[in-house]
Amino acid sequence: MSAEGIARPVRELLPQAGDMVLLDRILEVNREFIVAELVVRSDGLFYAEREGGLPAWIGIELMAQTVAAYSGYWRLQRNLSVDLGFLLGTRHYESSVATFPAGVTLRIRAEKEIEGSNGLAVFDCGIEGENLWASAKLNVFLPADSRTYLTERGL
Repeated sequence: MSAEGIARPVRELLPQAGDMVLLDRILEVNREFIVAELVVRSDGLFYAEREGGLPAWIGIELMAQTVAAYSGYWRLQRNLSVDLGFLLGTRHYESSVATFPAGVTLRIRAEKEIEGSNGLAVFDCGIEGENLWASAKLNVFLPADSRTYLTERGL
């Protein structure tokens, strides 16, 4: 499905708000994967002028937000509201660079590898930009209702 087929701003797909929304747009989404994009801005929330760019470890958050947008998109397709998900862990995060420089366009792809009926899922994620890449596997928990889940655990 193309971005025109999505017909929703990325902010509507994420539980994050304000400056914490790091993605600019969703390019493609289907049952197996999602592709998001952003242009690194020197005035962005996590941009580190001293280091010369967006620290590459923020790539984990970019991947997590892409997975959250995937979840939000499919929840809205089922007439449910966008809800919280939980990043349980990251495996094998690698980046070819220490920072993502200002002006570079990053494409983040998250492909669903495993999804259990209990809300646990694993996504194979990658970031590509001009002369750079990053990759990781994200373990996530996407409960049916985060408020109920947290309340039942006294949180």
